[in-house]
Amino acid sequence: MGRIKETELYQPVKTFLTGQGYEVKAEVASADIVACRDGEDPVIVELKTGFSLSLFHQAIARQSMTDAVYIAVARGSGRRFQQALKNNLSLARRLGLGLITVRLSDAFVEVHLDPAPYAPRKSKRRRDRLLREFSRRVGDPNTGGSTRVKLVTAYRQDALRCAAHLKANGPSRGADIAKTTGVARATRMMADDHYGWFERVERGVYTLSPKGQAYLQSYQDEA
Repeated sequence: MGRIKETELYQPVKTFLTGQGYEVKAEVASADIVACRDGEDPVIVELKTGFSLSLFHQAIARQSMTDAVYIAVARGSGRRFQQALKNNLSLARRLGLGLITVRLSDAFVEVHLDPAPYAPRKSKRRRDRLLREFSRRVGDPNTGGSTRVKLVTAYRQDALRCAAHLKANGPSRGADIAKTTGVARATRMMADDHYGWFERVERGVYTLSPKGQAYLQSYQDEA
C-alpha cells in the first residue's frame, strides 16, 4: 500500500456532507472543504492524513470565518491510533473543533465530535489530590521537565524516613517509627512494601531489606 494522500479523503467527506444536504466545494479561500446549506453558517473541513500541530493551526485559523470547523484524518488501526484519537479528541474539544475520521478501505466517514464551545469541568478530587501532594512534599526534590527518572513523591519521602530510621536503629516497631519520624502511616507503608525496601520480622516489627539498604546507600551517596 502506497503513501496516503490528503486528496484521498476529499471524496468520502464530500459524499458524506452531500448526503446531509450540503453543497460542497473544495479549496475555497484556503479552506480544504467548504459546505453550505440553506443559509446556515458554512462548514469548513481541513484534511490531513494524520494528526499534526499544523492541522490544528489551520483549523483554528478557519474559526475566524465560521464556528463550524472540523478536522478530518485518515482512520488508522491498532492501539496506537486509538490512543492518538483519544488524545486529539480531547484537544479538539478544548479548541471548539469537530473531528472526523475517514476509513479509506471502504470510504466510511465517522463524526467523533461536533464543534461546540468548551466549558472545562473541574475535578475537585484531582485538585485535592494535587494540593495534598504539594503540601506533604518536603522541599522541591525534582527538576521540572524530567523524563525517564524516578520522581521523589511525598510517599517516597515518607518511605525514605522509615528506611533511614531502620538503618540507624535496626528492626523497629511501626508505631515507634511513626512517632519518631512523624510518618503516621509508617506501619501500613512498610506492610504494603511498595518499593521492596522492608521486611517483616514479626507482627508490627520491620527491618530493611537488602534492596532497601542498597537504595538508601545510593540515595545518600547522590545527596
